[in-house]
Amino acid sequence: MTTDRASIVAIQRYPVKGLSPEPLARVAVTPGDPLPHDRRYAVENGPSGFDPAAPRHLPKVAFLMLMRNEALARLDARFDPATTTLTVAEGGQEPLRADLSTTEGRDAVARLLEGVAGSQMRGPARVLEAPGFSFSDTPRRVVSLINLASVRALEQRMGAPVDPLRFRGNLHLEGLPPWGEFDLLDRELATAAGVRLRVVKRIQRCAATQVDPVTGFRDLDIPGALDRFYGHTDCGVYAEVVAGGELAVGDVLAAQ
Repeated sequence: MTTDRASIVAIQRYPVKGLSPEPLARVAVTPGDPLPHDRRYAVENGPSGFDPAAPRHLPKVAFLMLMRNEALARLDARFDPATTTLTVAEGGQEPLRADLSTTEGRDAVARLLEGVAGSQMRGPARVLEAPGFSFSDTPRRVVSLINLASVRALEQRMGAPVDPLRFRGNLHLEGLPPWGEFDLLDRELATAAGVRLRVVKRIQRCAATQVDPVTGFRDLDIPGALDRFYGHTDCGVYAEVVAGGELAVGDVLAAQ
């Protein structure tokens, strides 16, 4: 029986781990997979031992990411899957356009990001990809859901604006009570068209959420505030796609 309902008000994917989100109006999802092209690429921060021929999950510290490389937030990145072209811009500078299917394109992006990360580099940068692999923070192949009511509740307790993009989620939801996403663990969310997501895990938050997604400065201690006000450092949940189809902004997810 349906007891909870939430509307999808935003969809984001992150083609390159650590770089900016891309808003989507709709997206096709398949069972057992994350959003298409989400975390398709990562940028190695010095040698990590990652083997594209035998990909395996590595800790996020192996890669450039906001938890330690906050300057990445000042970059505006867009990815065209049809041409595998990544466009990266910062401020008013001429954007870099690079084809990530080529060695030259990957090298150009790596050199750009080495300059952005500066002294935080532990060795040469390298753009990584493995067919079908997602460089998620978790080894599970999931979609991340952010309850905007929870973000607003945290915002009120902190007395400061909290941009939901700090949490780098795939789906932003409205309609649930604050922290109601935790009550959905081990339950399925279904659309009228038959897409089904099974909520499998709460998301523990790290220092990446301290970074303003526009300015690239660390200005709010989100994990500390969560722990102080709520006794945990979680915000959002992971869900696995169990029945595929199309998700669109405006769709309603009903808990089963």
